[in-house]
Amino acid sequence: MRYLTDRAAKMTTLTRSTTVAQKIICGGGKTPNIVLVAAPAAAKVAPLQEAPVERKTPSAMQSYASRRAEAGLFANGAAVKGINVTSRRLAHTDVTFPEMSKYRRESTLDTHKPARETEEQRKVMQHAIYYGAGGAMALWSAKEVAQTLVYYKAMAADQRALASIEIKMSDIPEGQTKTFEWRGKPVFVKHRTATEIAREKAVSVSELRHPQHDDERVQKDEWSVVIGVCTHLGCVPIAGAGEFGGYYCPCHGSHYDGSGRIRKGPAPLNLNVPAYVLKEDTIVVGQS
Repeated sequence: MRYLTDRAAKMTTLTRSTTVAQKIICGGGKTPNIVLVAAPAAAKVAPLQEAPVERKTPSAMQSYASRRAEAGLFANGAAVKGINVTSRRLAHTDVTFPEMSKYRRESTLDTHKPARETEEQRKVMQHAIYYGAGGAMALWSAKEVAQTLVYYKAMAADQRALASIEIKMSDIPEGQTKTFEWRGKPVFVKHRTATEIAREKAVSVSELRHPQHDDERVQKDEWSVVIGVCTHLGCVPIAGAGEFGGYYCPCHGSHYDGSGRIRKGPAPLNLNVPAYVLKEDTIVVGQS
C-alpha cells in the first residue's frame, strides 16, 4: 500500500518553473508519507548589453539582426532570423515630390478647379487631328475611287488623241465628199454644189421617214458633215451613191440624200450629225 501511494505521488507532482503543484488521486485517502520535491529555480538570464554601433548600411543592419537572434536560448543557430532591410519604407513626409507645373497645361494649373471645366479645351487638339486628318484621308480615298472608275470607263488613249480633228476646207473640192476618221468612226464631209443645195432644201419634210429640214442639219449650206454609220445595223455606206445622190448602204439597201436623210430602205433614222465648228477655212469636228 505504501508503494502505491509513493508511486501516485510521483506521478501527480508537476513542476512549473519555481512553483510546485500537487494532485491527489480520488479515493487514495490520507498520504502522510508523500514527499514533494520542488524543481530547481530557473537560472536568471542576464540582459544583453548592446554596444553603441552605428548601423547605417544594409549589411550592418543584417549582421546585427542575425547576432541578436543567436544570443538567446537557441544558441545553435536554428532560430536565426534575418531582416529584409531593402524593403524599408520611409514616411511620406520624407518623400520629396517633383514639381510638374511646368509640364502641365495652363488651364489645369489650378488644382482646386474641376477637370470637367477644362475638358473640352483640352480635347480640341485631339478632335482637330482626328477629324481633320480623318476627313482629309476620306476625301482623298473617295477621289481616288471616283478617278479610277472614270479612267476605267473612259475611251482609249488612241481615241482620246482623236477627240477633235481639224479639216481644211480647201482640201475638199466642190461637189466631192471625203472620209475622215474621228473617234474610231468614219465622218463624211461633203462640199455641196448650188444644185445639190437647192435640191435638198426643196424636199418636203412631211414625206420623210425621219422628218428634218436641211437647215437643221447643216451650219453652212455648202458643207454637210455626217457620221458614216448606217442607222440600220451599223454598216458604212458608200458616199456619192444611191438613188438620191447622197449615200448608199449596200448591205440592206438603205438610200440617203445629200443631207444624210433616209429616203429609202430599212434604216429607221437619218445619219447622225457630229458636233463641229466652222472656223474660217477649217472644220473642227468634236467641238461644239
